[in-house]
Amino acid sequence: MPPLTTSSLSSTEVHTQGRGVTYGVLAYVLWGLFPAYWPLLVPAQPIEVLAHRIVWSFVTLAIVVAFLRRWRPFLDLSGKGWLIVTAAAVLITVNWGTYIYAVNSQHVVESALGYFITPLVSVGLGMIFLKERLRLAQAVAIGVVAIAVIVLTVDYGRLPVISLVLACSFGVYGLLKKKVPLDAISSLTAESAVIAPLALVYLIVLGSANTFTTEGTGHTLMILSTGVVTAVPLVLFGAGAQRIPLITMGMLQYLAPVLQFVWGVFVVHEPMPPSRWIGFALVWLALAIFTFDAVRNRTRGAFVLSDSTEGPRVRSASS
Repeated sequence: MPPLTTSSLSSTEVHTQGRGVTYGVLAYVLWGLFPAYWPLLVPAQPIEVLAHRIVWSFVTLAIVVAFLRRWRPFLDLSGKGWLIVTAAAVLITVNWGTYIYAVNSQHVVESALGYFITPLVSVGLGMIFLKERLRLAQAVAIGVVAIAVIVLTVDYGRLPVISLVLACSFGVYGLLKKKVPLDAISSLTAESAVIAPLALVYLIVLGSANTFTTEGTGHTLMILSTGVVTAVPLVLFGAGAQRIPLITMGMLQYLAPVLQFVWGVFVVHEPMPPSRWIGFALVWLALAIFTFDAVRNRTRGAFVLSDSTEGPRVRSASS
């Protein structure tokens, strides 16, 4: 089937896809600006920020689900489904916590690297666990990324742990989400419901060390905003994914790590020696190969993305 062109679409379809692109761009731009947001919650420590994000995300998403009257999917979810949701909740918690720590400890560039390589990690996981066939171009792309990780390991003097934790946690998260019969909002609501009680207990135990009410009204409002900040890009993403092809959303996903990278290099001025540029150049080469192959094979639905919050298959929770 040849790709659709603008001339082969009705004016309504063109308008719908245009809105879809707008929603998708807004979602990924908001995710890309997260490095500017999380430091605003200082002096709260990363683990406290994470706990608040989980609790207030659940509150926000529960309100959205109640407004949409979409409780039925939760009642229909099997015991096995809830076990998968629980595992996904643990992984997204690790992903969110790692990202918040990375941003607040001046490792924005390393976190961006994690989201650059996430799609390729997802392809590798699909090959290992879902027995999906790996095309030559995908194999080459993964090989180039492996070389890039070696180069960056030499550059950092250690493995890029933050990048690998972000990519692997998000990749496995996406793998699990393929098994859960819930849409993006319902799925994240369920995951938040599972982990929110533990987060709430942590905040209670934290006691006077909890900065929620000790740093002024502005800080309290910023903490409360973590729920909205999590939910809004997700809703925009869902609206965009319903209106435009998967391959288009796949292209847009690179906006987030690009913006994160730009923030890390040009705003907070994280060091980028030549060897680090070489490592990132190899990653971008791998993504170019991967994307070209995905476009070429678009009629087979071949563009595989991780499932995301703070980001990247096309139901996403992103960072």
